[in-house]
Amino acid sequence: MRIRATVAAASGAIALTTALTAPAAQAGEAVKPASALPVISKVSVNGGKDTVLGTTAPKTITLSVTASHASGIVDGWVLLWHGTDLDEGLDGVLVSEGGATCKNANVVTTATCSLTLTIDPRTDLPKNKLAGSWHILTGATAEDGSSTYYDSYATARVQRLSKLTVNAAPEPVKKGGTITVTGKLSRANWEDHAYHGYTGQPVKLQFRKKTSSTYTTVRTIRTNSTGTLKTTVKASVDGYWRYSFAGTSTTPAVTTAGDFVDVK
Repeated sequence: MRIRATVAAASGAIALTTALTAPAAQAGEAVKPASALPVISKVSVNGGKDTVLGTTAPKTITLSVTASHASGIVDGWVLLWHGTDLDEGLDGVLVSEGGATCKNANVVTTATCSLTLTIDPRTDLPKNKLAGSWHILTGATAEDGSSTYYDSYATARVQRLSKLTVNAAPEPVKKGGTITVTGKLSRANWEDHAYHGYTGQPVKLQFRKKTSSTYTTVRTIRTNSTGTLKTTVKASVDGYWRYSFAGTSTTPAVTTAGDFVDVK
């Protein structure tokens, strides 16, 4: 059995159906010659930004496809799927429940069709392995009934929300004394809906003088087996200490606010 994505053009809804003999589509299984198919020029997921979800709160994003055809564009669709392929390697699908709203650009032959997608990490993202790159399946239908679609037009990232803390102590501290800077890097676990330490990750310790607006990296340390950070520095001048994590493909970047230490 082969899992394929098709479009119910009359209603504008997207359905996942099973077909026995459908070939893999690259630029559409359409009823018109290739020269007569709609042309897709742009696809957007969440405005081009990564989609980041925590443990429980749903998130609503916008999906859109811009396409052109001589007869005009009447429908478009975008969905996200995760896995190696649509036939036997599919392990996740994110589909809008409503149809698309299409708006013409400055010419009637081009339109952008938008959909709203609400993702609930408790039901739509049951496994942590779903974090990272998702394929974008997209397509469009023209006024004359011709249509085109791509199984994987591009990719978009869905990530596990990260959290980072910092505490610099003691406050105040004598000049030349030792400041201990602790913190913790954690991220959402979609399987038990809690936050756990993100282990073995490089995190920058940064400092900004009280009289400056710029942070400078002092050193880079790694989180331990519980996601905890700890390092010591010598106190020299009043200023703010913070931790900064650059992020990974599955987890977004995060930087703490500065923790001020008064040096006496």
